Amino acid sequence: MLEPTCGLYVHIPFCEKKCAYCDFNTYAGLQARFDETVEALCREMAHWRPVLAERMITSVFVGGGTPTVLNEAQLTQLWGAIQANFELAPGCEVTCEANPGTVDRAKFRLLRELGVNRLSLGVQSFQPGELAYLSRIHSVEDVLAAFAAARAAGFANINLDFIFGLPEQSLTTWEATLSQALALTPEHFSLYSLIVEPNTPLHHWVETGQSPAPDDDVAAELYLYAMTRLAAAGYRHYEVSNWANTAADQPQRGETDNTCRHNLGYWRNQEYLGIGPGAHSHLRARRDDGTVVGRRWANRKPVPSYVRRIHAGEPVEEFSEWIDAAVAMGESMMLGLRLVGEGVVFADFQARHGCELRTVFARQLAELTQAGLLHVDEQRVWLTEQGLLWGNQVFAAFLPD
Repeated sequence: MLEPTCGLYVHIPFCEKKCAYCDFNTYAGLQARFDETVEALCREMAHWRPVLAERMITSVFVGGGTPTVLNEAQLTQLWGAIQANFELAPGCEVTCEANPGTVDRAKFRLLRELGVNRLSLGVQSFQPGELAYLSRIHSVEDVLAAFAAARAAGFANINLDFIFGLPEQSLTTWEATLSQALALTPEHFSLYSLIVEPNTPLHHWVETGQSPAPDDDVAAELYLYAMTRLAAAGYRHYEVSNWANTAADQPQRGETDNTCRHNLGYWRNQEYLGIGPGAHSHLRARRDDGTVVGRRWANRKPVPSYVRRIHAGEPVEEFSEWIDAAVAMGESMMLGLRLVGEGVVFADFQARHGCELRTVFARQLAELTQAGLLHVDEQRVWLTEQGLLWGNQVFAAFLPD
């Protein structure tokens, strides 16, 4: 059957400056295309309105790129299209990403007025040298000012993004960054290990010897330190890279705490629609033979051709596939195991896929449990602490060859 709810992601492909490590579909220096791109986003949303007419949107995430490079009129137009074309569930989580170097008090106030109730600030570090290495446009002072402005605008749910495992990063500087971050008492943390992606300036620096490569052992040390430090400060580690400041008596799977509901939808392998250049979508659909299966697709990445096709009424899908049963089950494992503590619940897997997890993946469960990478009890399977450090290898074990 078709799902009654889904998430909505809107991609803003613009930044003031492209960071050295970033391989996302984002572009700097395209201010002249802001208006036509926002108009194209609105038209793409209108295209999907009849398709999702009977579905409720449970979460909205506007990311990028840097959504806050758009001016107030463009942001207002964008949110007007979201509200006009989709039915938002009561209490819908609405997140907007922001770069501390591209916001001011007026823009934060506008976002709150438009209905944004969760803000995600890309801080990355509180060390000036590390910010410079990452090519960030903001300073430490900008972060503090942006956080204060967000609170003044009424944001009571703020996430801070950080990157660790930089070449030659020390535990001392990581401790200092986390200390300064904790002093702000945000509701949520996202911590990501630096990855050298192909076709980025960082990759070129490492390949040509201009920068040492990140050290995986150091990154693991910093990650383990963050787990201990954030737990002591009252943050629950609920996903491999994410922590939420939640009350101890709140339910493990509660949706009223400070966990990111939109991303929980991804990790629980639920449905979502992506709008914008390069945006990905995953919706269940009915095939010609009447069966309902998952379909995944991605939009064309280059902004000019995306805009041209939208305005010409042409398709913007560049890739599409039906998701067969084996892939769907593997992805439920790969994504669900990212949920620390929750993991993959046997009853949920049975309800979704119509088969018993412990039968389908008996060999993988036995081998990974024996290796000390998985815990298994009568209700669910989840990663051990060692499994958290070797997550990619664990996830791969469940995917079809």
